[in-house]
Amino acid sequence: MTMALIAQPASALSARPTLPPVSRLPVRSCSSRAASSHTGGKNLVAAARPPADSLRQTATQLTGVAGLLVPLLLSDPAFAATPDGEHLTKGTLVSLIHPAIMDILFLSTLWTGYLGWQWRRTRTIPEELKQLKKELPEKDAEGNRPVSKVDGRIAALEEQRKLMSKKEYKGRHHNWGGLLMGLGTATAVAGPVNTYIRAGKLFPGPHLYAGAAIVTLWAGAGAMVPLMAKGNNTARTVHIAFNITNLALFAWQIPTGLEIVGKVLQFTSLP
Repeated sequence: MTMALIAQPASALSARPTLPPVSRLPVRSCSSRAASSHTGGKNLVAAARPPADSLRQTATQLTGVAGLLVPLLLSDPAFAATPDGEHLTKGTLVSLIHPAIMDILFLSTLWTGYLGWQWRRTRTIPEELKQLKKELPEKDAEGNRPVSKVDGRIAALEEQRKLMSKKEYKGRHHNWGGLLMGLGTATAVAGPVNTYIRAGKLFPGPHLYAGAAIVTLWAGAGAMVPLMAKGNNTARTVHIAFNITNLALFAWQIPTGLEIVGKVLQFTSLP
């Protein structure tokens, strides 16, 4: 039997059936899967981060306001202060930092209010459009609706909404609101501290009480933001009421602040 197999010709051996070639399936290496997973994780983290433009705008605003103080603090008379800094802290320049920044923040309050109102308008336009569409005339038997004045109002509102959406009122309002709360609170506290350093006591009066109320209203308005983000209309109303009251107190406080500035110029010396 063995000899018979050996004696078979080569053609008989080559006639045996052959298996079809097996195509190789693409195999992803562990490193490729890990890289893909890592990239996906990066995308999720990036999505959770606040917009870089928003943070950059806030940092720019804070840096710009802080830059306004540099000429005051780096003047030649300021460097002529005593080694312990007593003359500098009791001088005219440092005493004027508080009113100078507060004047800027008053104008910033007006601008922040304008941005907030524009964002509110952008947010409420869809509801107004919804109500207008209910006023459209009914379609006829052929499915056609006659043209009416409501169509023109709807088109105008849709165009207005498109333009306002491009101006990003929401983000800008949040940036300026953060600036008011942060820099405003710090400056409001620095004013009485400077008064105590100069005079050894505080002078309770309308200006001091109004300033304390303004800081409290800033905190209250900011505390409403998380609820507003959830669609709480009561929180929005309270937020607006706090800020309107804040603006009124701010404007009323300016004359008393100017009186204090006059006393500072009268009883202090440079720097």
